[in-house]
Amino acid sequence: MRAIHFADCSDSALGRGRNRLISSLAALLILAGGSAAAQSVAFQGATFVNKGLVGVARIPSNAVDQFGETLGGFGSGMTLDLKSWKDYANRGYSATLYAVPDRGWNTQGTTDFRGRLDRFDLSFTPFYGASTANQNQLTLHYRSSILFKDGLTTGLDPSGVQAAQGGLPKLPIGPNGHISIDAEGVVLPGDETAWVSDEYGPYIYHYTLAGKLLAAIRPPEAFIPKRLNSNGDLVENFSANSPPVGVIYNPDPGNPVVGRQNNQGFEGLALSPDHKTLFVLLQSALMQDLNPDKIKTTRRNTRLLAYDLRDSAPKLVGEYVVQLPLFQDQTTATPKLLIAAQSALFALNNHQFLVLARDSGAGFTASSPASVYRSVDLIDIADATNIAGTAYDQADTPIAPLGVLNSAITPAAYQKFLDINDNAQLNRFGLHNGLPNDRNDLYEKWESIAVAPVGDHKAPNDYFLFVGSDNDFITQLGNMAGQPYQDASGANIDSLVLAYRVTLPTYAPSSRSGR
Repeated sequence: MRAIHFADCSDSALGRGRNRLISSLAALLILAGGSAAAQSVAFQGATFVNKGLVGVARIPSNAVDQFGETLGGFGSGMTLDLKSWKDYANRGYSATLYAVPDRGWNTQGTTDFRGRLDRFDLSFTPFYGASTANQNQLTLHYRSSILFKDGLTTGLDPSGVQAAQGGLPKLPIGPNGHISIDAEGVVLPGDETAWVSDEYGPYIYHYTLAGKLLAAIRPPEAFIPKRLNSNGDLVENFSANSPPVGVIYNPDPGNPVVGRQNNQGFEGLALSPDHKTLFVLLQSALMQDLNPDKIKTTRRNTRLLAYDLRDSAPKLVGEYVVQLPLFQDQTTATPKLLIAAQSALFALNNHQFLVLARDSGAGFTASSPASVYRSVDLIDIADATNIAGTAYDQADTPIAPLGVLNSAITPAAYQKFLDINDNAQLNRFGLHNGLPNDRNDLYEKWESIAVAPVGDHKAPNDYFLFVGSDNDFITQLGNMAGQPYQDASGANIDSLVLAYRVTLPTYAPSSRSGR
């Protein structure tokens, strides 16, 4: 696919002045209700504002990458190269966007999908009007993919453990001997490398932008999934109970006894603006921190880790509890609170973050077309208890026995912020949450966040917030690992990215951001 190129007038005084005028007028239009009323929340002494949805991108479900494989799932994790961000006065913005697809098409079993980093040319012209039938204000032109080729990877469910070697810790491997990776987050430290978080381990991998594996971070022992072997001993077992296509596990391994739950690994990955600290967040609670008989209602207390990157090897310096938001179970009239697991993380500074939390099993193609909770929220760990290096890093000392947080632990502050399900905003672009259950009904999985400056000197704390969906590679014209496929749902689910204009008063971007 070819990229769109703009004539660069950003260095001219006329261009800068015209851009400031347009940005300011746009802000006034939003605040005056030209598109929808701005929504603000107070958090930790600052006011954060959602000024509304200003753009949509739609990428067809049958798009393919340079290897002829289905181009999907890249909404699992994305990041902007902010050094490439360009402002073209009244003609919009452009940048390079990197994204990681997860483990490939897996709705009917896992496949031998090779892990990769996709690269797109992004172009964006915000829409500040009342409504539009177009969903093309934001365009992503696919350019290339970088395979994680050094230490071959696979999307197949881990069936074994590779011994520690070459400076790498023990790693989960598939039946083909390749490293099993279910990538869910990516950040660029600006040194021609990328950090990638993974659900299978859960681990964090460090790659060059040529795909060479440099290192892997193994989290504290409490995070490592373990099951009972035939002798009744707890042993490492990284399976997510996601058998390959055509395979049935017998016996069914179920969830681990301790460690991360199946498919609830490191969904959130963020880099501090000064690039000194790497943060990673579990999708929901570890097995020992919940009630295994009531997982959906007790998995609230998840953990956020902080690694200092200034030494030759990352050093764990922080570990905090994040209590995930609650929502009413819509399948029953009886009061029953479920937990919205998190799917993305973005660092505003060294202690505050945006976090994307959502329900599951609701949206386009699901039996429940309307989602109850999809939101970009705010968390702050400044006053939270740091449990790094304590007994809680061992599986036999839970932070929340049966899901009830130990009273000696103070969790992070949490505040709901931007409601993705807001139909007043979605309808302006022909989208909706709920009936009719069609291609404009948001799909279940929203899993990535990226942020870029608006460049308005009258609103210097205004940014564009991009939120991406993972379409699970669902298409009727798919190809993966050398095999064509048709998803059994009968659906074609496009990848969507939504762009909002927001005020983030505590965001402290660094000139080091990007490559």
